[in-house]
Amino acid sequence: MAIGSFSAGLSGLTANAEALKVVGNNLANLNTVGYKASSVAFQELVSQGGQASARGLGVAVASVAPIFSQGSIESSREATNVAIQGNGMFVVQGPQGTVYTRAGNFSFNSEGDLVTPDGYKVQGYTDIDPVSGEVLATGAPTDIRIPPGVLRAPTPTSVITMSSNLDATAAVGDTLDTSMQIYDSLGAAHVMNVTYTNTGPGQWSYSLTLPGADVAPPSATPAVVSSGTLAFDSNGVLQSITPGTGSTGGGTATPGPIAPIQFTSPAFANGAAASTLTWKVVDANATASLTGFASPSATSSKTQNGTPAGRLDLLSIGNDGTITAKVGAGEAVAVGRLALATFNNFKGLVDIGANKFQSSLESGLPNVGEPGTGGRGTVIGSALEQSNVDIAYEFTQMILAQRGYQANSKSITVSDELLVDTLSMKR
Repeated sequence: MAIGSFSAGLSGLTANAEALKVVGNNLANLNTVGYKASSVAFQELVSQGGQASARGLGVAVASVAPIFSQGSIESSREATNVAIQGNGMFVVQGPQGTVYTRAGNFSFNSEGDLVTPDGYKVQGYTDIDPVSGEVLATGAPTDIRIPPGVLRAPTPTSVITMSSNLDATAAVGDTLDTSMQIYDSLGAAHVMNVTYTNTGPGQWSYSLTLPGADVAPPSATPAVVSSGTLAFDSNGVLQSITPGTGSTGGGTATPGPIAPIQFTSPAFANGAAASTLTWKVVDANATASLTGFASPSATSSKTQNGTPAGRLDLLSIGNDGTITAKVGAGEAVAVGRLALATFNNFKGLVDIGANKFQSSLESGLPNVGEPGTGGRGTVIGSALEQSNVDIAYEFTQMILAQRGYQANSKSITVSDELLVDTLSMKR
């Protein structure tokens, strides 16, 4: 019996020593960015004997599992730092393959890759839609490479929009002039002028021109790049567009929406190639951007998607993980988006150290995608998630483990005394 109590007491010493080790590791990582505290679970060792005389053989550590509760978020003032608010983990690639972390203390290496402090490359999406300028979060994530300060190629203007009202009370011959800056394939800016002329009740013509000196061959008169006519119904709603020579699209509002107007500019005098442009006269909700109400003629907004050449600078990260860079004088462009991964069972992840985890059969396959979608949390730029270690809780667990260790050592001492007494009975 004393021998069995030795074994049970020793198992208790081992289990509680492991618990003290885990508590010590948690406290040691109190200030480690993104660290997730671990908890220890004990289980009884296999018992022997029948139901009436069952006795335990001691205790063992059942599991040491991370606690994936939210840590506090603090500002870091570093543009490349990012914290996760909610569910998910960053995806990083390195010598151990694809692994996952909550620590967002990222930076750029000498090659312009976004990396962790130990060189793992952060994964995300870098394909950009040429029309909308938005990041395409499709396909498998790749390395995020954004060398700050590198000269970015220009983007020629391909889409323009204008929101204008053409006064229904205007007299024949009245005009509305508005201008828009566009960019050619070399990144040079040109001012395109738009002139609307009233030709009758609910009837207007339009003409888009570029300065004659800007096109090849240069001319003393403006070069017309697109023209046509507009018709509004009795409610001031755009009813039809009839493009002129060299333009396509338009049509009537029935039975469907009016098609965008497409046209091609002349080649430019600076050597830039001709640009093909699309004038979106109807938005995604099938609402026309041109109206013919009895209100003064005016243009309220205009947009274009071209950008000049410029150096990427002043990066920032939005809540959806989009990495935005400043290009030139205040121009902002999306250059990438972070990817986040979720798992059916986070506790099934394998802790490989350095704040990193690997997937396993117990965790399930990773569900990788954009922040803020598919149950994934959002991210906060220029911030870091701190450790989720609770000092008060850890001190309590330390006391319990210490008392457990003391109790089991006392059990071994008593067992030893019983064994000595048993041996002395033979003398």
